[in-house]
Amino acid sequence: MKIRWTLRAQMLVWVGLCVGTIALVFAGLIWREQRSFSAMREGGDALVLELLRDGLRQRGDSLAAQLAAAVANPLYFLDLDRIGEYVRSTGQQADVVYVRVVDAAGRIVHDGSRDIARFGETEAGAGRQPPVRWEGDLLHLEAPVTLGEQRIGTVQLGLSMAQGRVTAQAWSRSVEQGLASTRAAHVQWLLGGLACLFGFGLVGLYSLRKRVLKPIRLLAEAAGAVEAGRYAEARALPVRDDEIGDLTRVFVRMADSVERHERDIRRIAYTDPLTGLGNRLALSESLESRLLTLQASSGELALLFIDLDDIKRVNDTLGHHVGDELLVEVAARIREACAAEDLDVVELARFGGDEFVVLFPGADVRRRAEALARRILAAIARPLPLGERDLVVSGSIGITVFPEDAASAAQMVKNADMAMYQAKAAGKGCVRFYSRALDEAVERRVRLEHDLRGAWERGEMSLAFQPVFDLTDGRAVGAEALLRWSHPHLGLVPPSVFIGIAEESGQVEELGRRVLEEAMRAAAGWAAPAGGRGPFVAINISPRQLARGDLPETVEAALARSGLDPRRLHLELTETAILRDEAQATAAFTRLRAAGVGVWLDDFGTGFSGLSHLRRVPVDGVKIDRSFVTDLLRDPNDLALTTGVIAMAHSLGVTVVAEGIENEGQHGLLRERGCPLGQGFYLGKPMPGEEVARLFG
Repeated sequence: MKIRWTLRAQMLVWVGLCVGTIALVFAGLIWREQRSFSAMREGGDALVLELLRDGLRQRGDSLAAQLAAAVANPLYFLDLDRIGEYVRSTGQQADVVYVRVVDAAGRIVHDGSRDIARFGETEAGAGRQPPVRWEGDLLHLEAPVTLGEQRIGTVQLGLSMAQGRVTAQAWSRSVEQGLASTRAAHVQWLLGGLACLFGFGLVGLYSLRKRVLKPIRLLAEAAGAVEAGRYAEARALPVRDDEIGDLTRVFVRMADSVERHERDIRRIAYTDPLTGLGNRLALSESLESRLLTLQASSGELALLFIDLDDIKRVNDTLGHHVGDELLVEVAARIREACAAEDLDVVELARFGGDEFVVLFPGADVRRRAEALARRILAAIARPLPLGERDLVVSGSIGITVFPEDAASAAQMVKNADMAMYQAKAAGKGCVRFYSRALDEAVERRVRLEHDLRGAWERGEMSLAFQPVFDLTDGRAVGAEALLRWSHPHLGLVPPSVFIGIAEESGQVEELGRRVLEEAMRAAAGWAAPAGGRGPFVAINISPRQLARGDLPETVEAALARSGLDPRRLHLELTETAILRDEAQATAAFTRLRAAGVGVWLDDFGTGFSGLSHLRRVPVDGVKIDRSFVTDLLRDPNDLALTTGVIAMAHSLGVTVVAEGIENEGQHGLLRERGCPLGQGFYLGKPMPGEEVARLFG
């Protein structure tokens, strides 16, 4: 049986030898150094310092005693000159900081100065301090001055240990020099041991590098190659008969498995499963790569954004499986159209849902992109045989060009998407190129949406009221509340602009609630004729307000706060709002009418089935759209339709209001045909609440 000298065994032996040797050598050195140097330095320094302090004290005691004996007679006779000589002589001694002679009362007699500046001062703490005390390196001594047995004063001395410290340091240096030779011997011994350890370390490091580090480095490089997709480098690794060899074999098998899975994952991640085209991720990476290449070569690239029109109708009526078959067929036709144009390096992807994207570089891409777009639209428009029926669909295409329109992939997709929506707005089934004006329009809309938030709180919003007149006697019977926005920089913003923005951004619900409350508050102050009902106020309700489901509660709460008679409130909704959820609209109208609130159908005749709404939805009045009134005198069809609506409303007991009366002819003709109410610039322009109130006075 073959015994394997494994890498683990090798490493354990080498690590054990190195660690054991190092531990023994350094343990002995540390122990020896600590025992010798610490003991010598600490003990020697402390001993020298203590000897110096004792010597200084003995010297101070001797000086104090000598001075006390010398100044006894001069102090008794207060001979300041003699005392000064003795004090100055003592003060000139080495280490003496100060010398003072004080009398029995603790007053300073002499301090060694020529003018004895402190003569007669009482020393702070005199008589309360011990005669010998240390303050840091300063020794304070006191010796009594006696004459016979009588104490007539005290000698005070201060001596400094500074010179003693210098002496101690000098001794320490001499000791250090004496120990230097010992340390040198230790260093030589240490270097010898370290040299041996270094030799062992070199051998160990070489073995470690050759047997462990190099194979691990090769494995790391192979792992990086696998990460980058270079799987062949992993298969070229050398294989050994130890643990590293086992690891290498496992790694190679793993690389093969990763390569297989990556191919499968990449196919799934970058391919649309329905059409087999590239998906959004594949398009994004390809577009980024193409742009990097084109930026270096100054080339052009066209991006076509294709969206099918009304595909939701197919899914809703025929089912999603038919819609999927339609998308597969459309993808095939787009591919055929691209092949027919004979373009270089065309890339086709399904961007999502019913959206497709075509990329191709080259020269004169704008002209070639338009030609390709026309061919694609023609291919899509051909009848699609699906099952037992032929479907006809259309598409809208937006086109953007690099580098003329954008410099990044995200901007190109955004620009093409904007151009595609312009194509849809132009009637669908057509092509539009991106232009800077689209960006400006989007930027202006975003700015208006931002400024619209808080406009009411800033006082920029106000209500105007357009009066509604009885066409038989010309009397003002009510008014329609109209919201106005006076922008601080743009001036008066048309409602046709900001109402749509409020609808899309969700701000219309809050604005609608405020308009309800403000309009009711204003109408509550309008004068009512004697014995009659006051003028009504008509307020437009947005589809979003109706869709919330709490319109009746909101109206009832506003009525309660304003005190307005519910019969003087008319709510106007368009046919479009009703079409969204006719059942909900019917329930809301029924509750509002039960409370006395009038419900009018606005823009009547412009919806899909206006007459049917009068039969199914409970309303109190209809407003004939201004588009019919405008051509009343010129278009017989508009006249016939308006006449029919008036007659039908009379038969159903529904009030009729004609909008947009701009001249006397329209006014006379509507009155002749029996239209009871009307409004327009000919009768009265929108005005502030104070002015319209005067019409009812």
